[in-house]
Amino acid sequence: MKIKIGLAAAAVVFAAGCSSMGVEPWERDILAREDMQMTTDEAEAVTDEHIYFSKEASSGGRGFGGGGCGCN
Repeated sequence: MKIKIGLAAAAVVFAAGCSSMGVEPWERDILAREDMQMTTDEAEAVTDEHIYFSKEASSGGRGFGGGGCGCN
């Protein structure tokens, strides 16, 4: 009986660990600041996008890593 209660308590703790994922509304102003952006220089962003497009033969979708041959 104690094992079942312990397993149930562990399951509740593990399930509650994912309950606060995401950005809260009051945190969005901090993340929207210019110094929190991945690239703050427009010329650097355009150059990075050009290199990404040239290697991947696609545009957009910069929110994930991986893919491509990795050739330089």
